[in-house]
Amino acid sequence: MIQDSRPRSPLAMVLLALLAEEPMHAYRMQRLIKTRRKDDVVNVARSNSIYQAIERLLRDGLIEIHEKLAADAAPARIVYALTDAGRDALRRWMDAALATPAREFPEFRAVLAVLAITGPDLVRDRLEERTAALEAVLEEAERDAATAREWNLARVLMLEHEHLVTVTRAELEWVRQVVADLRSGALTWDTQEMLASRPPE
Repeated sequence: MIQDSRPRSPLAMVLLALLAEEPMHAYRMQRLIKTRRKDDVVNVARSNSIYQAIERLLRDGLIEIHEKLAADAAPARIVYALTDAGRDALRRWMDAALATPAREFPEFRAVLAVLAITGPDLVRDRLEERTAALEAVLEEAERDAATAREWNLARVLMLEHEHLVTVTRAELEWVRQVVADLRSGALTWDTQEMLASRPPE
């Protein structure tokens, strides 16, 4: 069994993977994440996310400063490189992430765990909105997959899209069924009754 030695963040793993290709500066890493559409996988919405992750990787000895490129009238651009420790950490993190499901705490499952405090009608309305949102996500992901096939991209470059399509289809089917059960009354509850019947602490 693979030792579960996971990265602190998926972004850290992606940055190490980029540096495994070759040394590069932070701006290039950010640009590659966006042009390769990996910003669907890691959150780089905040401009300083990459710089904070780089600082942690430097502090942990997983990357090092390779060189500083001087620029006219601008701060020197720092090029980073992977260390041997970083290469080992990347391999361990990838092994763990591929071999064993992470114990994650997604927001959607958390809200499902506390649904009894609100009414079935409200839950049905919100899940109908979620259905439309999931349909839009699925449509875009399927369009991206079709484009990749037209471009003859290697399948390995689109595995995260395959996963997204499969997981989104499964969630969409489940949400539609829950909405149907809420509409028909097959799934219902009384909020006050549920709160009154809480088990003792």
